Amino acid sequence: MNPMAMTMIMFSIFMGPLITMMSSHTIMMWIGLEMNMLAIIPILTQNHNPRSTEAATKYFLSQATASMILMLAIMNNFFHTNQWTLLHNTDFTTNILMTISIIMKLGAAPFHFWVPEVTQGIKTSSGLILLTWQKIGPLSILYQLSNATNHNIMLTSASLSILLGAWGGLNQTQLRKIMAYSSIAHMGWMIAILTFSPHMMLLNLTIYIMLTLCMFTTMMFNSMTTTLSLSILWNKMPMMILTLLISLMSLGGLPPLTGFLPKWIIINDLISNNNLIISMTMAITALINLFFYMRIVYSTSLTMFPSFNNSKLTWYQTNPKNTTMMAPLTIITSLSLPLAPLLSTLM
Repeated sequence: MNPMAMTMIMFSIFMGPLITMMSSHTIMMWIGLEMNMLAIIPILTQNHNPRSTEAATKYFLSQATASMILMLAIMNNFFHTNQWTLLHNTDFTTNILMTISIIMKLGAAPFHFWVPEVTQGIKTSSGLILLTWQKIGPLSILYQLSNATNHNIMLTSASLSILLGAWGGLNQTQLRKIMAYSSIAHMGWMIAILTFSPHMMLLNLTIYIMLTLCMFTTMMFNSMTTTLSLSILWNKMPMMILTLLISLMSLGGLPPLTGFLPKWIIINDLISNNNLIISMTMAITALINLFFYMRIVYSTSLTMFPSFNNSKLTWYQTNPKNTTMMAPLTIITSLSLPLAPLLSTLM
């Protein structure tokens, strides 16, 4: 791709969520989301094959539908309030339409079907942008609407997202699809706490982005796409695979790793607000996520295929550059739990 065109595309992807976050005008929020959506389409089709074209088409259709519903909500809000800003006393129809459109853009249930297929059909680097940076704009709108959202719709979507994100990842062997279903489940956790404590949603989003960044960076360094490639690479670069396995267990919320922190705080807040059933459902469903993460860990590191050569020793001669680059991310994704009291105070 032309470097100038790539620079403009990446600038648009970077500026879209920032415009949405910094705007109080609903049309400017919509423009920021559209900039982001249109700019990422060329990034999704970098492979120039039918699979990536299909993925980009699915992404465009789902996002365009959500944008249309969002614009309908914005116009309905202006018709009833004569304001272009989001008010706490928004009309019920506007509230419902805006919530549905943002849930579609986030890829949360029941509008989650496009996320695994799109993530599987694109490059790993594009998948990283899709599952991290693309979530910031819609979540910033939900953050501004947190006091006016319908609790029943949000909690229903959150419960479905956590359940389907865990259930869908059980029989997957493709790492990008596993990360897609993990994203759906994490969106459910964020949506669940958003109506009670929006600041905790920001904490969860920050930790989710760090864990996903560590996972995708490891996958990109080693060109890993399946669980089989993990098993093969274990004999060559065990330290790199160890980093990825720690990130997987942290994503599953295994204590005392960093990923346990947001789940602990969210369940504590939900119980404090007398949401015992949904908090119990979320805790049980998190065990399903942890199960298929631990299954990957077991099949990768705790089983070794018989071998008559010295391939298991080759990691001593490999260049430690990639391992050194991953060290800060590994520390963040595994050892941030002692900061829980400080983060709870700040939030």
